[in-house]
Amino acid sequence: MHVKAKTVAFGGLLLALTVVFMALGSIIETSTLFLLAAASFFVGIVIREFGLKAGGAFYLAAVLLGFITAPNKFYVVTFAAMGLYIWGIEAVWRWLEKHPDIQRRHTLFWISKYIIFNIMYLPIAFLFRDLLFPQAIPDAAMIAVAVGGQAALFIYDRAYDYVQVHMWGKIRGRVL
Repeated sequence: MHVKAKTVAFGGLLLALTVVFMALGSIIETSTLFLLAAASFFVGIVIREFGLKAGGAFYLAAVLLGFITAPNKFYVVTFAAMGLYIWGIEAVWRWLEKHPDIQRRHTLFWISKYIIFNIMYLPIAFLFRDLLFPQAIPDAAMIAVAVGGQAALFIYDRAYDYVQVHMWGKIRGRVL
């Protein structure tokens, strides 16, 4: 497999930005989720520009470098979940592109997004509730946490779409 110098250089720049955003999430506590989400969006940019394999390598490198450099390892785990979600939805999108005969692809794509998210989110929220919350949380509040996660996914996914279509779409021509 031949790797082009431009691909490696661009991937390295995005990897550096990803690690910086993860580290800044530990420093600027009020913007942690914003910075981690922005860092995970770079996974999607690499996937869209260079493919799923390159995106997977980028994702693994970002997680490993995050564990080495970021002060708060919990934020690296959060980034890892966000990046895995991005990788998963991009993989589903590419699979749907190869199967144009499937009816209601948009609906299937949205269902896939929520399935991928909930496979990661719900077990973490319910199994590690003592780690996530400072005191015992009743089951009714955990249901609110589960529903709140679905709303957060909707916002996160809309932000990802906006970044990919509008922001990256405008910058892409100048960078690549």
